[in-house]
Amino acid sequence: MARFSFSFSLVCAVLLGAFLVSTKPMLRKERVLRDPELSSRQAHEDNKSYQYDHEAFLGKDEAKTFDQLTPEESRDRLSKIVDRIDGDADGYITTDELNAWIKRVQKRYVYENVAKVWVDYDLNKDNKISWDEYKQATYGYYLANPEEFEDATDKFSFKKMLPRDERRFKAADLNGDLAADREEFTSFLHPEEFEHMKSIVVLETLEDIDNNGDGHVDEDEYIADMFAHEDGGPEPDWVRTEREQFSDFRDLNKDGKMDQDEIRQWIMPQDYDHAQAEARHLVYESDQDKDQKLTKQEILDNWNMFVGSQATNYGEDLTRNHDEL
Repeated sequence: MARFSFSFSLVCAVLLGAFLVSTKPMLRKERVLRDPELSSRQAHEDNKSYQYDHEAFLGKDEAKTFDQLTPEESRDRLSKIVDRIDGDADGYITTDELNAWIKRVQKRYVYENVAKVWVDYDLNKDNKISWDEYKQATYGYYLANPEEFEDATDKFSFKKMLPRDERRFKAADLNGDLAADREEFTSFLHPEEFEHMKSIVVLETLEDIDNNGDGHVDEDEYIADMFAHEDGGPEPDWVRTEREQFSDFRDLNKDGKMDQDEIRQWIMPQDYDHAQAEARHLVYESDQDKDQKLTKQEILDNWNMFVGSQATNYGEDLTRNHDEL
């Protein structure tokens, strides 16, 4: 999904929708929200590469550090990780336990991201971030120099993004005090991770794509969001396929456009759990005796799929409270 995470600087407001800017011809844009940090499924299509599995099991940043460990060190750390995954300590790792672990790992980056930027916004150090603090830190220059932005017409101009941010902040501010605690601020920065914020994600997606302002997304707007037809030539095959996708699967009520419910089903599909699918994949590929669960030895025998010759800084993770992951 990061799709809805922020980059934290004066340009933060613009980057809220950075993934929505015009693409070059032939480039395809992915808007469907995925589990955090998980990249493409190329690893499953290439038996020689387990990148996707490593990122799912360890987290993307941690997986990158695996090159620093020897195979022996990797297996040793994997053995300790397996002990943590085995929640009921019965000596077996089930699909549900793997699923829970993967979701914790993927969610962790969200909270670590918030921790990194918290001090930049909590200006008065009261362990809350008020709307005024965030507004000043993000839009201070714009507010002090509005004349420099009077002619801005871009949909992601500061003038348009400020009220949009305020709307999102108020949606995240569950107690209505205009001051976000860490959980509220996390839901503000990563709304796709919180159920009560998903309507905001849908609304922002609609506003980003709805060029004619009619409150819907028609086929041309849907295509324009992912393909800029600049040279006047024929559309590539994948664009024609996307037009068929719009007609067959996006426009559910066949009225020629998507409303907010249809947009939600498009960007937040409910029929596929990526963490669950990855957990099942890991079990299937490692379950030597086909009893639908894994022993530590089965995992270590297939260590290359879980951690490979890459490694993670799990020495730090092993010292954490289990509930922090």
